[in-house]
Amino acid sequence: MPHVVVKMYPGRSEDVKARMAEAITRDIVDIAACGEEWVSVAIEEVDPAEWPEKVYRPEILDRPDSIYKQPGYNPFE
Repeated sequence: MPHVVVKMYPGRSEDVKARMAEAITRDIVDIAACGEEWVSVAIEEVDPAEWPEKVYRPEILDRPDSIYKQPGYNPFE
C-alpha cells in the first residue's frame, strides 16, 4: 500500500497537482506491481522560507537512509 507525499513550494495549479498524482500513481503501479486502488498520493505545499527547517533538515539531512534520490542543493550552504 504505497502512500507518497510530495512536498513542494506553493503556486502550482490544481490541474498540475492532479497530473502529478496521476503520473506518480501510474509509475508506482507499474514498478511496484500493485493495483491502483492501493496507491495514495498527497501533495503538501510548504512556504519557501520554511523549507529548510520543515523539510530539508528533518526529512533529508536527518534521514539519509530513506533518501533514494539526493537533491542537488543545500539551503544551509
